[in-house]
Amino acid sequence: MRRSIARALIRPLALAATMTAIPLMGAAPVAADSVVVGGFPIEISQAPWTVALSSRDRFGGTRAGQFCGGVAVSRTTVLTAAHCVAEEVLGAPANQMRDLKVIAGRTDLLSGEGEEIALKDARVNPHYDAVTNSGDFAVLTLAAPLPQSAVVAMAPAGDPAYTAGTQAMVSGWGDTTGGGTYAHRLHAARVRVLADDLCARAYPGGLDGVYRADSMLCAGEVAGGPDACQGDSGGPLVASGRLIGLVSWGSGCGRPGSPGVYTRVSDVLRTLKPAAAGPQRPHKGS
Repeated sequence: MRRSIARALIRPLALAATMTAIPLMGAAPVAADSVVVGGFPIEISQAPWTVALSSRDRFGGTRAGQFCGGVAVSRTTVLTAAHCVAEEVLGAPANQMRDLKVIAGRTDLLSGEGEEIALKDARVNPHYDAVTNSGDFAVLTLAAPLPQSAVVAMAPAGDPAYTAGTQAMVSGWGDTTGGGTYAHRLHAARVRVLADDLCARAYPGGLDGVYRADSMLCAGEVAGGPDACQGDSGGPLVASGRLIGLVSWGSGCGRPGSPGVYTRVSDVLRTLKPAAAGPQRPHKGS
């Protein structure tokens, strides 16, 4: 899976899903909105917190209007990438999109499984920097509640799930090959949390973007391999049963030396008011 726009282009992965509707702009940090590259199909019951963002008016009905991913962190709160709900992607402010919905409880986008829920509100992190992708998250408030079983806890700062080497899973409906092969069934990939110094060396600045450990984390394999891709932006990176990242950006999909970059959830928690973050599950050592 990968960010909305081709990770190879170094731009938010959420834009990749919009390629048929919006001309791509010049190279910029790419965000993941694609299916997991090098991944495998799963059932929604294996990652019930994974949701799809949909607008058939904007993106057509071929894939139920899916253009980004998201993750349920409370019964009425979904997190996604800020770049997913940018006006340049949606063509209008998110709160003015009548058919902008969250699809929950659905493995196959073309099935009638699960439910499609309208939004009451969409709030972009006021500190989001579209140039650096720092603070790349938005908070969506649902018009109807999800079951508690669809909610995943957010890992706070200091949680061992952030430790380098930890196994994690990313899930979404994005590009599965890095070449524009979008899946309509949910996919996942197993990746490892990577050390901040390795990520900083991979993205020191310039055209490939700059890694900021305070608001980002990266995951994958140094030699390349399983990764998020276009269309996966905003989707969940979960380790030890807790949410640690949101698919954000990267350079290409699954490339050696170019791991996927995720919004660090501990930074989301720091930024959000307690009421917006939803209930938290204590972790070992807390």
